[in-house]
Order: sequence, then structure tokens, then C-alpha cells
Amino acid sequence: MHTNNSECRILTIKEFAEYLKVTEWTSYCLAATKNIPAFKAGGIWRFRTAGIDGWIAAKSKKSDAK
Repeated sequence: MHTNNSECRILTIKEFAEYLKVTEWTSYCLAATKNIPAFKAGGIWRFRTAGIDGWIAAKSKKSDAK
């Protein structure tokens, strides 16, 4: 079980866009093309902050290696 609230936080598309400082359209595109960890709940995209933070870390490592 997670003890850290931020690990358990689920974001809406709008919150996700604000979290990454991108447009909602970009958020939809990232989710629909499965370029970012996301899932649908009731037909609406949702994002776990822990998954997003892991995705950012992985992308940062790839950028640093180049």
C-alpha cells in the first residue's frame, strides 16, 4: 500500500496538462498514442502522478545519455 499521497494521486487531463505545462490537446495526443502512462476510467483519460514522474525520469535519462 502507498503511504505517500502524491504516489496515489490521479490526475484529469486538465490537471495533467497543468502538471506538465502543456496544452490539453498535447495531453490527449500523448495518451492516445500511448507515449505516456495513462488509462481510461469511464472513457475519460486519467494519469497517475507516480507513473508520470517515472516517465519524466526515464525521458531525462535518455536525454542526458545523448
